[in-house]
Amino acid sequence: MMTKEDVTLMILSAKKQAGMTWEGIAEAIGMSPVWTHSACMGMNAFPKDKAEALVSAMGLPQEAASVLNEPPTKVWEQSVPTDPCIYRFYEIVGVYGPTLKALVEEKFGTGIMSAIDFDMSVTRVPHEKGDRVKVEMSGKYLAYNSW
Repeated sequence: MMTKEDVTLMILSAKKQAGMTWEGIAEAIGMSPVWTHSACMGMNAFPKDKAEALVSAMGLPQEAASVLNEPPTKVWEQSVPTDPCIYRFYEIVGVYGPTLKALVEEKFGTGIMSAIDFDMSVTRVPHEKGDRVKVEMSGKYLAYNSW
């Protein structure tokens, strides 16, 4: 029986062998690169048609489509990440998390930003001091319910 981890390894291998990019894969299935990568890593479930499109585009076994369609079990390492890029995002949340929370609550009230009804993009922005990484996130505001 094939697991999500098996399919992730197949995807990474096929991507490398074909010289594909996440942007190219996402374009082939009609999704964003951020969502496509996350789903390929097992953090989101593919709709049936998108799973079939990915399997076709990457030459994966047909069985992989049903695995990609399964709901995710979102588990990740809870310790401080050691990868420099991931650590910087962790640091941003640690330093600016309370600020972001305060500003969201000031503008919207007490609540959260959805990570389900959510969009994110990563772009490169030329800058005279060195190119910038621009990360944009947009999530539906969800007010806390009062009982």
